[in-house]
Amino acid sequence: MKHDYNDLIRLFNSVFLDRLNTELLLGGDEPIYLPASEERNHHQIIFARGYYASAMHELGHWCIAGEARRLLEDYGYWYQPDGRSAEVQAEFEVVEIKPQAIEWILSASCGFKYQVSCDNLSGSCEPDRVGFTLKVRQQVFNYLTQGIPERAKMLSDAFRAFYGIAPLTIADFPKPIPLTDCA
Repeated sequence: MKHDYNDLIRLFNSVFLDRLNTELLLGGDEPIYLPASEERNHHQIIFARGYYASAMHELGHWCIAGEARRLLEDYGYWYQPDGRSAEVQAEFEVVEIKPQAIEWILSASCGFKYQVSCDNLSGSCEPDRVGFTLKVRQQVFNYLTQGIPERAKMLSDAFRAFYGIAPLTIADFPKPIPLTDCA
């Protein structure tokens, strides 16, 4: 299945540009969310470098940001850049569980492989990718059983219709396989 970020842009904008004055746009090196202002007619979700996965990640954040947060640049969230200690990485992962669960749901809605983002390549600790993925997966299960947030559900439905993906079930979110040394 071909995954073209232009399809994401078109689908997102067809659902939310008029409804919530928000557009998805291709950006440069760094993703960012910019609220509407005197310089911008629309709220803008800008993803990095044309990466499909970057768009998915940014959409995950937008789908859980409340109305007040969507009036703030980057939703007003704290962000500690790459190079985090183990303690700061643990804090980062706590706030990333819900948006990454939405990212995984949206990715599955497109038939696109999700990979957890620990986003700490030069940190002083090696993130536990499997452990973090399991936490994100549990949040996916919570959303599937208790209800997906409204904007995420609308987007998931639009993506599934476009890509011909059946309604999502727990089976669509496999348990991660730990990496082991091959001997």
